[in-house]
Amino acid sequence: MPTTPSITISTVASNFLRSIIQHDLNAHTYVTRTWGGKPDLVTTNNLTVQDTYPVRLRFPPEPNGYLHIGHAKSICLNFGLARDFGGVCHLRFDDTNPEKESIEFENSIIDAVNWLGFSYGTHLYYASDYFSAMHACAVYLIEQNLAYVDEQTAEDIRINRGDFTTPGTNSPYRNRTIAENLARFADMTAGKLADGAAILRAKIDMASANINLRDPAIYRIRHINHHRHKQIGDWCVYPMYTFAHPIEDALENITHSICTLEFEDQRPFYDWLLNNLAIGGLINTPPPRQYEFARLNLTYVVTSKRKLAQLVNERYVHGWDDPRLPTLVGLRRRGYTPEALHLFCERIGVTKADSWINYSTLEGALRDTLDPIAARAMAVLNPIKLIITNFAKDTVEPCSAPVHPHDESRGRRDFEFSHELWIEADDFQIAPIKGYHRLYPPINGISGGRVRLKYGFVIECTGFEQDDSGNIIVVYAQYFADSKSGSITSGNYKVKGVIGWVSSHDALSAQINLYDRLFNEAHPGVNSKHFLQDLNPHSLTRVSGYVEPSLKNIIAGSHFQFERLGYFVTDCVEHTTDTLVFNRVVSLKDSWKSV
Repeated sequence: MPTTPSITISTVASNFLRSIIQHDLNAHTYVTRTWGGKPDLVTTNNLTVQDTYPVRLRFPPEPNGYLHIGHAKSICLNFGLARDFGGVCHLRFDDTNPEKESIEFENSIIDAVNWLGFSYGTHLYYASDYFSAMHACAVYLIEQNLAYVDEQTAEDIRINRGDFTTPGTNSPYRNRTIAENLARFADMTAGKLADGAAILRAKIDMASANINLRDPAIYRIRHINHHRHKQIGDWCVYPMYTFAHPIEDALENITHSICTLEFEDQRPFYDWLLNNLAIGGLINTPPPRQYEFARLNLTYVVTSKRKLAQLVNERYVHGWDDPRLPTLVGLRRRGYTPEALHLFCERIGVTKADSWINYSTLEGALRDTLDPIAARAMAVLNPIKLIITNFAKDTVEPCSAPVHPHDESRGRRDFEFSHELWIEADDFQIAPIKGYHRLYPPINGISGGRVRLKYGFVIECTGFEQDDSGNIIVVYAQYFADSKSGSITSGNYKVKGVIGWVSSHDALSAQINLYDRLFNEAHPGVNSKHFLQDLNPHSLTRVSGYVEPSLKNIIAGSHFQFERLGYFVTDCVEHTTDTLVFNRVVSLKDSWKSV
C-alpha cells in the first residue's frame, strides 16, 4: 500500500470539507483500508478500483434529466477537491430507476462534466453494474434477519410508518422467518409477483425518532427493462436509491461521500447499512463516510426537476437548452462560460448553512470573465435611420476601432461612415428629458442635440421625420468634418454624449434574442398560488437589428460585447453564415434590484 503524504492546501479558500479531508489524510484513515473477504462482489461486476489515490470522491447524478446550475456547484466541489488533494473523482450514474432514465440524459451529463473542464479518466461507473452485488447484499441482510419482505399495500405502509409525533407500527410481515423471507424475495426476483405486490424492507426500528430508520424500503418490483439491460441482464427488482448509493460508494472505495443537506437525515441509514455489510465482510473497511453541504439556492430560478420538466413539456420554454433555463445546456447556449461558473462557485463557497444566493452574483461572475476576453463590436438593436445631410451620398469614410480596448495585439476592426446610418431609437428624443445628452431637434431656435458617433464624427441634430402614426422614422443631422475621433486635426468639440451606430452601407442584418430572467419573483411560487404565475412575460424579446461588418464570418459560440448594450454570443443552434443570430448573455450592469 502506498504511503499517503500529508497535503496542505493554501492556494484556495478553506471550508469544513477541506478540513475533514485534510484530517483524514494526516491520520492515514483510508491508507489502511482492508478488504473484507468477498472479492467476488467486485470481480463479477468488472470493477477494478485500486486504492492508489489518497482521496476518492464521486459525482453520482441520476440520468433522469439535464443537469442544472446546482449540479455545477457539486461538480466543481467534488472534482475540485479531488484535484486539489491529488485524488480522483468518479463519474457514476445512479441508474436504479429505469422508468425515468435514458441514454440521452447520460450523454448530456457526460458532455456537461467535460464542458466544465473536468476529467474522470477511466473512472466512469454505473450503479446498474452492481445490481448483482446489491442483490447479494440484500440476501445477506435477510440471512442476518436484518431485512424482510413486506406485502402490505403502499397506503398501509404509509399509515403504519407514523409521523414526527407518532411512532410507527410493526408490519404484520415483520416477524416472518428467514427462510420465508428468502423464498419470497426469490419470488420477487424471479418475476412471480406483480409491481407493488411486495417490497423488501430493512429491519431497524419502527419507533425511531428518525423516520428514515423506520424499516426503509430497499428493493421494489418493477417489470420494466432497464435501458442498459442488454449489458446487465434482465431484472424485475430494483434497489432503492438510499440502499444502492452507500453500496456503490463502498464498492468503488470512495473515501468521502459528499452530498447536499437533504440527505442529512439519511446518513444514519447510510452508516447502518455499511457497518452491517462490513461485519459480514462484503465491503472494504473502514467504509466511506457521508458529509453534507448546503445546496445552491439561487433567486429567480427553479431547479426542481419536476418543475423544469413542466416548463419544457408544456412549452413555456423552447426545450431543455432554452437559454432562460438554469440547465447547463441552457446556460451554455445563453453564453455562460465554464470559467464563469467556476468563479461563481468559488465566490459562493461551501457551508453547512442553507442560504439564498442572488442571481446578480452569477451574472457578476459572468461579466468579470467575459470582459477580458470578449471582442468589441457595434450593433443597433432598435434601429431608426440617421441621415447626415451634409455628407455626400456616394461617399464613404473609413473608420476603425480596437478589437479589444485593453489588448492591442488583437488588432483592429474596420467599418465605414456614410450618408445613411442606423442608430438606437432611444438615442433620439423629440422633447428631451432633463439630463438627456443625446440627439434631439432644435428647440426655439436653439441648436439640436450634439453627440459623438463612437469612433467617428461629432454630429448635431437638425430635424426628424414621423410617419402617420407618429413614429420616428428618420432623424436628420449634420456632421463636423474636422471632428473625427482619433484624427490629429480633430477640432475642439466637447460633447457629453457618445452613441453607437452602424452604416447602412455595410451593416449586416441580424436577429437578436434579448433574454432576461425567466421569473419576475426572487422565489417563484412562494408568494403566489403556483410558480408559473411568476413567469416573466418579457423573458424573451426577439428583435431585428444591425451589426458592424467585422462580424460577417464569425462562428457559433463567439462572445462579443456590443458596446453600450451588453454581452452577446452567437447562437449555437440557429446561427449560420447566412443567418446571424445573437443571444444577449448579460447586460453591462445589473438592472434588477437585489433581494
